[in-house]
Order: sequence, then C-alpha cells, then structure tokens
Amino acid sequence: MARPVVAIVGRPNVGKSTIFNRLIGDRLAIVEDKPGITRDRIYGVSDWNGKAFSVIDTGGIEIDGDDDMLKSIRMQAELAISEADVIVFMCDAKTGVTNSDEEVAQILFRSGKPIVVAVNKVDNIRRNEDIYEFYSLGFGDPIAISGSHGTGIGDLLDAIVINLPELEDEEYDADVIKVALIGRPNVGKSSLVNAILGEDRVIVSEVAGTTRDAIDTPFERDGQRYVIIDTAGMRKRGKVYETTEKYSVMRAMKAIERADVVLVVINVEEGIIDQDKHIAGYAYEAGKASIFVVNKWDVVEKDERTMKDFETKIKDHFLFMTYAPIVFLSAKTKQRLQKLLPVVQRVAQQHSLRVQTHLLNDVVSDAVALNAPPTDKGRRLRINYATQVAVKPPTMVIFANDPELMHFSYERYLENKIRAAFDFEGTPIRIFTRRKSDES
Repeated sequence: MARPVVAIVGRPNVGKSTIFNRLIGDRLAIVEDKPGITRDRIYGVSDWNGKAFSVIDTGGIEIDGDDDMLKSIRMQAELAISEADVIVFMCDAKTGVTNSDEEVAQILFRSGKPIVVAVNKVDNIRRNEDIYEFYSLGFGDPIAISGSHGTGIGDLLDAIVINLPELEDEEYDADVIKVALIGRPNVGKSSLVNAILGEDRVIVSEVAGTTRDAIDTPFERDGQRYVIIDTAGMRKRGKVYETTEKYSVMRAMKAIERADVVLVVINVEEGIIDQDKHIAGYAYEAGKASIFVVNKWDVVEKDERTMKDFETKIKDHFLFMTYAPIVFLSAKTKQRLQKLLPVVQRVAQQHSLRVQTHLLNDVVSDAVALNAPPTDKGRRLRINYATQVAVKPPTMVIFANDPELMHFSYERYLENKIRAAFDFEGTPIRIFTRRKSDES
C-alpha cells in the first residue's frame, strides 16, 4: 500500500529544504550510516498523529539546461501536481507576495489539488501580521511557520493531515507476489516487462493500480500468481519528464512501497553510476526484497571471468545490499530470462520467512560464544535472548542488558551469522536491541 505524497513547492530561498528536514526528522539516518550508499534528500517519510506520508522537496529537483528561474519553478510545480496528493506552497514573510508567488499560485490553483500555504520566516510576534497579505493567493488561511525556530510546524502538519486522502486497502491476495522494476531511464525496464509477459499468454488483465499513473499487470506462471507494478508515468514525454533525472526516483518510490520484490535494473553497457545507488537505496530503506537484474547481457563480449567480475563490481558498489542475488539476462533476446522468476519466487519466500524463537536463540548463543561482544569503558553487552517480531522484512529484537552497548559492527556480525544459518537471500534484515525489562 503506497503512502500519500506531499510536495513542497515555492521559489528559491523561501526555506523549502529546511521545512522538508523538519518534517522528515532523522528518518534517513538508517540508510546514511550504511557503508557504500550515496543518496540525496529530496524524498523522505513523515508521520503525524498516526498518519504516514511521503514528502518531496521540489527544491532538490534540478531542471537540467534551464537557466530561467521562473520557468524552472513552474516545472517543479508541475512535477508536484503530477505526483502529490497535497501540496505545501512555501512563501517568505520577509519579502511578501512576489510575482513569482502569484505565477506559482495560478499553476497550483488550476490543479484542483489541496493546497496548504506555509509562510516561512515568521521568526517573531511582529511578523505575524505579515502573513495577512498571503490571503490574496486564494488558498484560505496561510500558516505562519519558522524553519529556523521550528515554530508552527505542528499547525502545518495538522493542515497536511486533514487533506490527506484515505488509503485504499490492497486489492491482491496474500499469495500474489508484487514485483516492481526500478532503475534509471533507458536501462530497459519496459523491454524487460514486455519480455516477461511475452513468454506467458495467460495475462489475466491490465487494471489501473491504486497508485496514480501506475499500471498493474497480473499474470500467472507455473502456478504462482504475480503482479508487475509498472510506472506508466515514466512513458510520458515532454521536457519536464525527460530533463529531470530525479523524477524517476519519485516514480520508483511509489512502485517500491507497494511491491514485495524489487528488481533493480542495471544497463551493463553504461555500467553503474550514483543514481543507481540512490534508487537501490530506497528499496533498501523500504525493507523490500531485491534482485539486481543486469540487462543487455547479449551485447557483452564474455569470457569465463566476465560474469564473476561484474558481480564483484556490483557488490563493491552496493555494499549495503550484498544479500541481493544478481541475474544476468537480455530482455531483447530473452537470453537467460527463464532464470528470473524462480529467483523472484525464492526471495519473496525469504522476505516472508519466520524463524522459530528457539532456533534463532541457538544461532545467537553460538555467535556470542564464538565471538563475545566487545567491552565499552569496562562494560560488556550481555545478550539475554532474541526473537523475530515481524516479516517483510524479517525483523529481530535482541533483548540485552544495555542497548547502548550494541556496536554497529557487532550487530552486523550477528546479522551475518543469522544469514548463514537461515539464508534470508534477497531480503534486508532489521535488528533492534532493547532492554530485557522493555519486553512487556
């Protein structure tokens, strides 16, 4: 089930990124402290009063080759309109309503989307009077906020949440494997979708998905039902879509959230670039099972080491996803295509795998006996027991004397031991350490 999307728009220097960071807090830290991951901060997750939503900072979207500032703002507003359920229109109390604000207001007004006007830089009581002129934009009550001081953020979140749409329940049975293809433009996602479906004539139907501009294609293979979540919006043409690389990240996020298994498609001709890491990083953060699909394998001159060398390259670039299997194929010639769906099925099973508590504790006890936790200022971590509390992704809680003593490197050691015992191929594992007294 995809979260609703909130976009922050406005002209430069009104404080969009500051408010973005206020809304998402430190939610990206789980990825940023992992080795080998590179990512921007234009997309994050927030929640307020139990309602979760995704947030886009359009200020982080670069419109390539376009020096006209107003034109760039307009394009960012159009992107927000196409993607968002609620739009936060940021303005600046110090400058008042500008011509650029009025231009953006006209674009937003035509969208029919819920618009929340947030007037930033209201840093003291005297400035509260400065917000009244923003009524002229035509979107109702403006909300006074201060990104630097954090005031008014609760009021802004209240206004956002009131306007969020109700989420629809997932429409597929639990045994259906939902597969999303993500990757940079032109890596061959559409060709791969066509190749997968072209081998199978039992396509049930093409139905509109719950995510706007996505097409869900259900099909069945060898008794297993699948749904390919294809972001149809990626096929749109026009300068907005062709010149904005990060637009593909927004599209990918919606597909990732609804998927069980994510295929990270890489074009072997172009190699691996940072944007591949950005996109794969979102799949990791969302806790989804993942497979690297190296496309266009037919064009590569090969010897007995070619595949192994490229596998090593992928593992070096994606250190945070070394658990993900790698499938080499060609969507064009269908070379090795038959290997893909069995791997999809296998990692989907691992993503849902639940380990019995006594077996998990045996593995953790053996790991501790083999390599005791290091001491910190004379104190040693003492692990009492472990249990699995969730699947998709498999999530373990380790009860110990003091969670502060759990070092990242020791947690990784325990994860490696758990993987060695139970496999968990293709899926991230989440490990949390809690005090034993916190059990209840």
